[in-house]
Amino acid sequence: MVIDCHYHLEERVFKKAELLEEMDRAGIARAALMGSIIAPFPEPPKPLLRVLQFILETRQLRGIGKALVANFTPKGEVKILGKPFFIVPDPDNDFVFNAVREHPDRFLGWVFVNPKGRNDQVAELEKYKDEKGFIGVKAHPFWHHFTPVELLPVAERLAKIGKPLLIHCGYGEEGKFGALLKQVPDLKLILAHTGFPGYSDTWKAVLPWKNVTLDLSQTSYVSERATREAVAYLGADRLIFGTDGPYGFHDEQGRYDYGFIKRRIEKLFPEEAVRRKLLGDNFANLVSLS
Repeated sequence: MVIDCHYHLEERVFKKAELLEEMDRAGIARAALMGSIIAPFPEPPKPLLRVLQFILETRQLRGIGKALVANFTPKGEVKILGKPFFIVPDPDNDFVFNAVREHPDRFLGWVFVNPKGRNDQVAELEKYKDEKGFIGVKAHPFWHHFTPVELLPVAERLAKIGKPLLIHCGYGEEGKFGALLKQVPDLKLILAHTGFPGYSDTWKAVLPWKNVTLDLSQTSYVSERATREAVAYLGADRLIFGTDGPYGFHDEQGRYDYGFIKRRIEKLFPEEAVRRKLLGDNFANLVSLS
């Protein structure tokens, strides 16, 4: 069963019915939904993205990469191609779990929390943790500007119930996930986007932590090279398929190409056993999906 572990429910791109059609077209059985954090934004030209990926993934150039992607206005908006985009402080969990209730055989639900937002992170977890389809908590230290250890209250609760925490790390203090793991060493932690922004340095850091998994989502932050090298370094048991949809590459018709990352994995890893692990089995085991 192919499972997308990382999809933002954003109906300005795909309505739920359209998303289900895209999933069927791409051969994706289930999608783990989370709230939308930003409005749809234009796709950068592919040649520009290839240059960006090279810069981000090359240790000696990461300072330039940070200047390119950690570009915020005084109001906290993120600049993409020079245009500011508002970052939603409290993504809508009700919207996500309504969709999960409507389509329990196709959708799973992450609870999105933000220690800097209006909603209490523990209260949000408690509100949804007993919902059918609940799989864990998502947080974005990078765009919401907090340190991973500020997620300690939910991390402790997740460790007790055996559910994962998925985080999008940032630079500096916003990327220090190790401080959280030291306090909750049995936490199932998923690092988004193949270990952005540290990439190979992150892989080295998490190698001893068998309870840390990386997702393979995103087409801007993650290249074929990073996908291939992460799997080679950590092993096929430590990586999971995700898209970060509906943000990323578009098809020839100008629509978000939902099947792109799945096809990339299928091309890079022709061995059936490896593909099964990456595309669904690892995630199903991680969240105890029957």
